[in-house]
Amino acid sequence: MIGAPPRGARAGSRAAKISVAWSTIASLARYAVVMAGLQKFARVVKEVQRDVLAARERDPAARGVSRAEILTTWPGIHALLAYRVAHALHCAGVPLAPRLISMLTRSVTGIEIHPAARIGRGLFIDHGAGVVIGETAEIGDDVTLYQGVTLGGTGFATGKRHPTVQDNVTIGSGAKLLGPITIGHGAKIGANSVVITDVPANSTVVGNPGHPVRVDGRRVEGPDADWIHLPDPIAEAMGALSARIAELERLHAEAGVSEPRPPAQVTPLRPVRGRNPAGG
Repeated sequence: MIGAPPRGARAGSRAAKISVAWSTIASLARYAVVMAGLQKFARVVKEVQRDVLAARERDPAARGVSRAEILTTWPGIHALLAYRVAHALHCAGVPLAPRLISMLTRSVTGIEIHPAARIGRGLFIDHGAGVVIGETAEIGDDVTLYQGVTLGGTGFATGKRHPTVQDNVTIGSGAKLLGPITIGHGAKIGANSVVITDVPANSTVVGNPGHPVRVDGRRVEGPDADWIHLPDPIAEAMGALSARIAELERLHAEAGVSEPRPPAQVTPLRPVRGRNPAGG
């Protein structure tokens, strides 16, 4: 055809267009990766800022201490900072690095948090030595953990096998929460309790195995560090038995079968004395 470009020129033009298209796609992909990385970085920064604020609000030792000092000297903050980074890498599918960060953090702080665990905003880990948070554990917002707390699994089954802790929960030193249980909003777990069943919202659990009880009928909302005025379920059960026996003895005395006796006095194994250490 007269005036038509040679076949080689047309092929070269087509190749140039394809090259420009691929270059544009690659540039857009790099831009998307960078933006996604920046968004994750910004999210991590905000989460760490909230963690530092939680430490200032709930740790009496942090009153009057600068944020920079908390960030550089609080082991719980170090563990959470490392977890936030490791979790972002885990969600991005990066191999090896998340577990390596978790292992190094455990060596430095004594706190082990699996990169796959899901942790909300404002978690405060006081002291932190011996804290273990398993792979499928889920923690809501504004939760407080003291040293020695374990959110662990039971058996060798895969899938969901660690606890779910809802918002505003306080878990005392040495408490063990085992299995895929749910700790309701505002609950309070007493020190050294072993919890293997669901805990209702706004309740208190003490003992081994843990017994859900109420504290003076009031709702537990937000971090509560009052470990003095906890109920004693053993003393309460013994008191109920003593009252029942006294009633039976009274009926026997009225029937002339036996002489009346005064009811037994039940003394709690751990008398409740002292003011609330959390204030108030």
